[in-house]
Amino acid sequence: MPLPNIDDLLVLDVETRLVLVQKLWDSILEDARDGTAMPVSPQERALLDERLKEDDDDPAAAVPWAEARAELLRER
Repeated sequence: MPLPNIDDLLVLDVETRLVLVQKLWDSILEDARDGTAMPVSPQERALLDERLKEDDDDPAAAVPWAEARAELLRER
């Protein structure tokens, strides 16, 4: 299937582009649910499992997003 002309999409109003982005993201998530569209290697799976276990073992150690974001922005 040919790709749409990106330049044509970029001239759409912001609201329409946001709808398109949301629909694209939703379709990616749907495709990823079965694990075939975005395969995860055994090493990546092990790392994800390890990080989930760390969070389950000590949820209080998590840093709130606002705090993490502020720290990242300070580093710029």
